Amino acid sequence: MSTNVLFIGDIVGNVGRSALKRVLPALKSKYNPHIIIVNGENAAAGRGITANIAKEFFEWGVHGITMGNHTWDNKDIFEWIDDEPRLVRPANFHESAPGQGMAFIKAGGKQLAIINLQGKTFLPPIDCPFAKADELVEQASQKTNNILVDFHAEATSEKIAMGWHLDGRASIVVGTHTHVQTNDDSILPGGTAYLTDVGMVGPKEGVLGMERNAVLHKFITQMPVRFVVDEGKWHLHAVSVQLDDATGKATKMQKIRLTEDEWLLM
Repeated sequence: MSTNVLFIGDIVGNVGRSALKRVLPALKSKYNPHIIIVNGENAAAGRGITANIAKEFFEWGVHGITMGNHTWDNKDIFEWIDDEPRLVRPANFHESAPGQGMAFIKAGGKQLAIINLQGKTFLPPIDCPFAKADELVEQASQKTNNILVDFHAEATSEKIAMGWHLDGRASIVVGTHTHVQTNDDSILPGGTAYLTDVGMVGPKEGVLGMERNAVLHKFITQMPVRFVVDEGKWHLHAVSVQLDDATGKATKMQKIRLTEDEWLLM
């Protein structure tokens, strides 16, 4: 018996949401996932998520949403996050933060624990993600063998370290935040499927999804600018992982990379 998990990288703005809605039926057909997880921390105009957007994702067939450093950017999230058990924010936020850092998702007759953590390197100060990972993975293992960790972090080294730290204890450790899909997908010796960054779903011709002229202006002049989500053609990045239900170990993983132009030719 096995569980197929589809994890889709950071959904960025309206372009990313439109791409997800358009492509998700084909991804379901091709990869037969029991459980679908997306990172939604950039879903609302590039910063945060709204209740309506989360509702749309669930209506389209998403089962769980992870977040990151933009979790609180849409202030209305404080009004509904405690009432949405399928959305997780970084578990190593301060203990007073609303919401939850781990959820148990049940779909397709399967169960998956999803844990969200945020890195410390090049990001605002936060509690230790490694200590929190130890705590939550131990808790999750009491209920299910299948455990996914979304490590929302900037530094490649910190993400790789987390992969090794959890090898053999978590089923899947994937990185988000940098929006560039890496080419180091592997099943580690202990059976953990690992990818430093899954990538993003959103505008392909911007800079990490943002309109490129504004980003260039900031780099060239060092002056403050307002970043807005680009409106160009999209690309979609994800990863499909098959887990052995008896052990929680990964038996197969496959990166997914698709552009709008390729999609139109299909």
